[in-house]
Amino acid sequence: MEIILADPESQMAFGARLGACLSPPFVLYLEGDLGTGKTTLTRGLLRGLGHEGAVRSPTYTLIEPYSLATMRLHHLDLYRLGDPEELEYLGLRDLMEADAVWVVEWPDRGSGMLPPADLRIGIDHLPEGRRLVLRAESRIGESLLVRLNA
Repeated sequence: MEIILADPESQMAFGARLGACLSPPFVLYLEGDLGTGKTTLTRGLLRGLGHEGAVRSPTYTLIEPYSLATMRLHHLDLYRLGDPEELEYLGLRDLMEADAVWVVEWPDRGSGMLPPADLRIGIDHLPEGRRLVLRAESRIGESLLVRLNA
């Protein structure tokens, strides 16, 4: 599935739509160059799940947890990760709860230590806007794409 978004506002709106379709457990990988709006999309997703507070990029903390009404969401940014095994020191196994959604930026940096993705979203710069390529990697991911298309 491919989607073209004109601006950051439409990226936030798509994120909110995506968030409204999510239910745990779910693992979302976000891939794209610096500045493509991975955190912007996550901010919209959290808004779609009812979060009203600040949404910070976990670039330096690596993990930002959010407690929502019906689930927990763990936003990971692995850009600064030196080695995938560092995730073990962050207590990654403790975050693998049945009521959790994971949103992982730069998942390739955590290869071998992360749970497999249900949905992978690649984000590319366009001269005007962004192109999102959504690829389901599980039955749960396929089901989410069906709900998004409805």
